[in-house]
Amino acid sequence: MKLTVLGSGSTGNAVLIVAGETRVLVDAGLSAKEIARRLALVGEDVQRLDAVLVTHEHGDHAGGLRVLLRTVDCPVYISAKTHDAYVSERFNVSNEEPRKRAKALRDRVEQIESSRDFCIGEIDFHPFTIPHDAVDNFGFTATHQGVKIATLMDFGHITTLVSERLRGCAAIVMESNHSRDMLKACDVYPWELKQRILSRLGHLSNEDVADWIREGFDGVARHLVLAHLSARANNPYLAKINAEVALQERFPLFHTDTQISLSFPKEPTPWIEV
Repeated sequence: MKLTVLGSGSTGNAVLIVAGETRVLVDAGLSAKEIARRLALVGEDVQRLDAVLVTHEHGDHAGGLRVLLRTVDCPVYISAKTHDAYVSERFNVSNEEPRKRAKALRDRVEQIESSRDFCIGEIDFHPFTIPHDAVDNFGFTATHQGVKIATLMDFGHITTLVSERLRGCAAIVMESNHSRDMLKACDVYPWELKQRILSRLGHLSNEDVADWIREGFDGVARHLVLAHLSARANNPYLAKINAEVALQERFPLFHTDTQISLSFPKEPTPWIEV
């Protein structure tokens, strides 16, 4: 099994997971053209996708879906609540957009539940609810031949359930959205937005990730990819250093070979193979 983060950030998110002959695109927050281009950069063809899995309706995770469906003929795995929210979403879109979205998804949906396991090809998915201000947001672990990976973005705090589900993963893609100090000092964001991001239904901070590494991480994962970094309220290398320092603080009692890496908004990560 292998994965690459095609792009991640407030401008759009998409992850590709490959196991055997199965290729699943997780979220379509980039434009359809950009998804196809970045797939080509990592040696993949957009026409070979077996499914698109949508974790929640926000534009940076589903904004490119409608146009992408013109290019691919694979099904869309989406929960009923997220489907309804995506189709009725009117924020920053024309009045015609809901109708176009409903038409694009017609006869293309494989309905899933955010708390019930499902299978796509050779990959078993185990979704779990994560706290965010979307109608039915979930992270998940994915397994293939006994190997487990996890992807979870857009959540405000680490719950007991999250910590439990991340145990035993070989690779984890996790949000590290902002530095709390940088966010509070950011004069571009209004206070209402800062409050939303900092809330328990907002986004995970560098400090939250570091606390989890010190106290909740089991040390099994060889790869921890930091994702969904804010362009205005974070610095990629600050996020990476915070996580690495937390990892070092586990020594010598909890030795780990974990490699921490970054994802970026404008380019895919190298393949991570497990």
